[in-house]
Amino acid sequence: MVAFLPSIKDIRATFTRLHARLGDFWWYSLMLFCACRAADVLNAFVGLWLVPKYVDPSELGAVMPLTQFANFLAIPVAAFANTFRNELTRLSIAKEFGKLKTLMRGVFAATAVFLFVAIVVARFTLPLFLERIRIVEGSLGLVIIATSFVGAVAPIYSNALQALKKFKAQSLLSIVGAPVRLIAMLIAMPFRAITGYFVGQAAVPVFTIGASVIALRKELSVKAEPYWTRETFKKFSALLAIFLTWGIATGFYNLVESTIIRQRLPDLDSAGYYIATRFSEIANYLLCAINFAIFPFAAELAARKNDLRPLILKSTAATCTFSAIVALPFFFFRQHIFAILPHGDQYVAYSWAIPWLIGIGTLLAFVTLYVTAEISANHFGFLKWYLSCDIIYATLLLFVTGHGYFTSYIPSVWADFLTKHNIYSLDTMLWWMTAVNGIKAILCLLKILTSRINKATQ
Repeated sequence: MVAFLPSIKDIRATFTRLHARLGDFWWYSLMLFCACRAADVLNAFVGLWLVPKYVDPSELGAVMPLTQFANFLAIPVAAFANTFRNELTRLSIAKEFGKLKTLMRGVFAATAVFLFVAIVVARFTLPLFLERIRIVEGSLGLVIIATSFVGAVAPIYSNALQALKKFKAQSLLSIVGAPVRLIAMLIAMPFRAITGYFVGQAAVPVFTIGASVIALRKELSVKAEPYWTRETFKKFSALLAIFLTWGIATGFYNLVESTIIRQRLPDLDSAGYYIATRFSEIANYLLCAINFAIFPFAAELAARKNDLRPLILKSTAATCTFSAIVALPFFFFRQHIFAILPHGDQYVAYSWAIPWLIGIGTLLAFVTLYVTAEISANHFGFLKWYLSCDIIYATLLLFVTGHGYFTSYIPSVWADFLTKHNIYSLDTMLWWMTAVNGIKAILCLLKILTSRINKATQ
């Protein structure tokens, strides 16, 4: 008996029917999800085996605050990338590729200026920061600056692929980027583990930039057309100011949070947190695909004055369901999972944090989808409460953990309260994280229930 094997034509017909049944948004979300999950096999190997194997527990907990410091240096470039994404989506819908080319040139010129500023800032701040998180500098400073720069520039290209709905190209980049990262780490980490980690982190955006240029060659081959007028410059500057303010507040929030986990907790606790987040981030895999796909579709709906709430709520439901499914094994088999990791016996005591972090990530996923839809519609009213939450949260963390410096200047009742709620353990820190993300999620839900997210800014 000869087994029936479907032909290429049959497979294509099946995919075509599935595409028609799901619709463009869910089809491309599924395609991105599958592509990213293929890459995550290698990413899981890097995060759960390679990094713990080479990076000593005394330095492992410094990986996340160092990453946030690199991101903080790149805030101006990241603000340009976000502003570029909004304008790019508008130009792509209008098929104005000549203006798009001119816009990209302007963004890169500004990026060079901000790179110089980042180098100057890092020259004076990085040694102090490394001292606070108990890391010897060596060649790490230069690598962090390079990582922050290319990591901020790469989204300009990936945003172009996103706005032009080149999801096949983005899927291919996701699949190939993981081996590039792994190879770079395997070469660099034996010399110094934590420096090699950031070399690998920089390799992916460098590859993304090069490959995206090839994918965009058709759109970029057109003749440049004038883009910068008084009106467009005013509009671009206003958007840039918004994203720059948002970037500074969010960067401050993330940097303070990750630094306190490293600085205030013992080395093993901060390392255990890093390992736990490698597992909990699995629950965000679907979010990454949906959030990448949702922006251009939400922008089109907003341009037609359609209600975005069904898209947001359906996307949130799919993400929450996936997160719940991922969380189940860690309730019952987490000790067995940790047993296969290098030095897993040192970190198994922190496995309880994984389901908790998945819950925090689910709250954050809802907030992320809501924010992406708002930005796609050029709505920025949410920043009034969003930035307030970030700034108040980060300030409270600094106040609570640093109150010892000014105990003599505040009432004893305040000092006792701050001492009681100080961050001495990982579970205390997770309660803080749950509170701030829970408040954000509630505010997003109230906004969705009381208004229609459907009027694009003119």
